[in-house]
Amino acid sequence: MKDYALITDATCDLPAEVLEKLNVRVIPMEFQIGGTLYQHYPDAREMSLTTFYERMTAGETTSTSQINQLTYFKYFEAILEAGMDVLYLSFTSGLSGTYQSSLIVASELEEKYPGQRVVCIDSLCASIGQGLFVLLAAQKKREGLTIDEMVAWAQQSHLHVAQWFTVDDLNHLRRGGRISSVAALAGSALGIKPILHVDSEGKLVAAMKVRGRRKSMDALIERIAQTGINPAEQVILVGHGNSEKDAKQLKVEIRERFRPKEIILCDIGPVIGAHVGPGMLAVSFWASEN
Repeated sequence: MKDYALITDATCDLPAEVLEKLNVRVIPMEFQIGGTLYQHYPDAREMSLTTFYERMTAGETTSTSQINQLTYFKYFEAILEAGMDVLYLSFTSGLSGTYQSSLIVASELEEKYPGQRVVCIDSLCASIGQGLFVLLAAQKKREGLTIDEMVAWAQQSHLHVAQWFTVDDLNHLRRGGRISSVAALAGSALGIKPILHVDSEGKLVAAMKVRGRRKSMDALIERIAQTGINPAEQVILVGHGNSEKDAKQLKVEIRERFRPKEIILCDIGPVIGAHVGPGMLAVSFWASEN
């Protein structure tokens, strides 16, 4: 059986050292701030995440763009030339066109390299939800699953990857068109914190609203209690957008309540951060529903 390489994109928001340990390759993604274009890699080599969020807080405009076909061609072909097949786990098609672009390139490369495969899987996940999906897929690969077995596994698994988050400033969601200007203004004045998640179609959905940061953190913990499957046997991811103190507190409380096998603290990168802003807190875990 021919070996295959796992590859994903930088929206997975897993720490660089975790990705290296999992032997997962990562395609960088572009973001723009202050009129300058940067590439985001897991090690944030072109701009630290602290700098990114500080500049965002200072009012600099940010934007992102999807991975283009030339970039896919470069990263996929390098794997094929090394004699391996490609298994790509993409950012959700519900929020980006990256998956569709990858399919076009995969078809072209399979024609160019007869007998080799480029298989693209829509994770239907974002940020640390995608990160958990990638982590679990890497574990399955180590267990010996073939590409076809991985596809079958993925089709069911994304329904169990719960990905919940809250934001500190509603104006970032307003700029992205997720809420109205009136709702953002009223919510900010009242200290309203929305609780959102990525649904089974890979789309962003607002689930509830609470008042205050403390209650928003409690709501994330309660989602684990309500839908988590044997949390004590899991690896749970906690993500944050330049809000390390709150993320560490959330991690402590999750550990004390559920005693999971491991909790991985993740920085939310600029590709996701550009749309949710500093102060985002997120959890991802294996659940009865996403």
